[in-house]
Amino acid sequence: MRRAAPWFALAAIVLAAVAVPALAGPQTADFAASLRPPGDGALLGTDHSGYDIAVRTASALRISLLLAAVCAVLSTVLGLVVGIAAATAGGWFDAISMRLVDGVNALPHLVVGVVIAALWRGDPLAIIASIALTHWPAVARVVRAELLATASSGWVESARLAGATRVFVGRRHLLPAVSGQALVAVVVLLPHAVWHESTLSFLGVGLSPDRASLGSQLGEARGDVLTGAWWTLAVPGAALVLTALVCAACGASLRRATAAPTPQVWR
Repeated sequence: MRRAAPWFALAAIVLAAVAVPALAGPQTADFAASLRPPGDGALLGTDHSGYDIAVRTASALRISLLLAAVCAVLSTVLGLVVGIAAATAGGWFDAISMRLVDGVNALPHLVVGVVIAALWRGDPLAIIASIALTHWPAVARVVRAELLATASSGWVESARLAGATRVFVGRRHLLPAVSGQALVAVVVLLPHAVWHESTLSFLGVGLSPDRASLGSQLGEARGDVLTGAWWTLAVPGAALVLTALVCAACGASLRRATAAPTPQVWR
């Protein structure tokens, strides 16, 4: 039950991000109700445009989670392709692939992300590309190491000596190892993607204000805090930190669950 707690928390966050905006209905700007404190006509207060902070934060969280999930999946797929190709081909291709991984890892991810996102400012595809193209090397390295370790393990060697074909070995032994790592990679990359997307939007090179994410909402709140409207920064900031912590806990839980797979004996 304790291991399932982070997953219940993540499910609750996703449900709130989807249900709260749907139940609240369309939001319209009401400058007469701007910067109202929590409890004064709105549960968590309003922002400088009069939007309900709770509803707007839930909508922003939904967009941030969606973009982060797409980025995590694309990064994992790209890392899987490079890692599997490097481990399978070996030789000079493996060496070149690992030097490419080292080269991408040496680049400052945030700076590269800002450059890519700034070229197509406000385009969600630019945000996805800036994150996906900078987070795949870790997946490629882990997948390659897992494949090489599994391929040289005793049970795989026994299967080959017993007459198993490459297709059987790949389907029975190598594929489960890779699929487990892929699932872990998606969950582990999710909080990183949330942080990077929010940072890009906070710096002004992310989504446009009409498609607000947590980062753009935090960026808009910088001026409001100076007037004493602390809730405009505290609410989306708490949502961002809580979401990242829950996603990280889910990744750690899944990593522990897949840390020691039981080898399958070929028959």
